Amino acid sequence: MSRSVTSSIEVSAHPLRALHAFVDLDMMRSWWRVERGLVQPRAGGVWALAWDRTDTGFRYFESGIVKVYTPGAELVVDNVVYFNPEHPVFGPMRLRVLVRASDGGSVIHVTQDGYGDGAEWDWYYEAVRQAWPATLGLLKQWLEEHPE
Repeated sequence: MSRSVTSSIEVSAHPLRALHAFVDLDMMRSWWRVERGLVQPRAGGVWALAWDRTDTGFRYFESGIVKVYTPGAELVVDNVVYFNPEHPVFGPMRLRVLVRASDGGSVIHVTQDGYGDGAEWDWYYEAVRQAWPATLGLLKQWLEEHPE
């Protein structure tokens, strides 16, 4: 059975805005520090993000194909592939973001799965397991500091 990473957070933002933060490049530049990307928020669309620009290109890159996009509710990106210059290419994986209305705004629930086996995959799994709670914390802070 494949391992998965899950993380959730409650934010003071409407569900439409909370999920839009995962498909709007201007928003992702602000809260996630994405430097470049191409996102087509529709089934079959591209979801590609790059971080840490250097003189020779981008240090980190992640891409996949949007399988489901329901504004304010769900984003599923299949065939996610992650590039890091110090490790092999990881993939394919799946990223699922669910957003549900709550009394205080929204609950964002992220699941990333499809991890393989071996030492390199163990490294990546642990990195992602630590990164998603921190990343969602950045999103919460940004959404609440920049209300609609």
